[in-house]
Amino acid sequence: MRKRRYKRRIVLLVISAIIIGMILFVMLRLPSSPEKVVHDFYMYEAEGSFDQSWSLFHPDMKIRFPKANYIQTRSHVFMQHMDVDTFFYEIGKAKKKKGWRMNKAGEVFAEVYEVPVDVTFHSQFGIFTMQQNCYVVKEKGEWLILWDYRF
Repeated sequence: MRKRRYKRRIVLLVISAIIIGMILFVMLRLPSSPEKVVHDFYMYEAEGSFDQSWSLFHPDMKIRFPKANYIQTRSHVFMQHMDVDTFFYEIGKAKKKKGWRMNKAGEVFAEVYEVPVDVTFHSQFGIFTMQQNCYVVKEKGEWLILWDYRF
């Protein structure tokens, strides 16, 4: 009798661990909010993983920046020109915007979230902070990033 109870407890413990592991995996892998996808984007950028940050772009951004060009340009500007190994970033609170577009001729998005970001560099030019708003839209169930080109 004791062996059966012991085996049941082991089986229940293993099943519980698997379920908890799967839940944590899903929660950590999927961007679940506009702020989280922006955080993931800049985390990849700070690590120099520009291919992973590029994957979080909206298709309109991917057209504007083909993957190979983005990776080469981004690493060249930040890592080589500015002599930066990494940077620090702070993400603000998302604000809902309606009827926003990426550029004058671009698609009008019914609803986007504007997420402010402060990026601080320690570079050969000293310490400086760049401020940029990221715009996040949900497309096919996934949060994706756009930048503002309405000039």
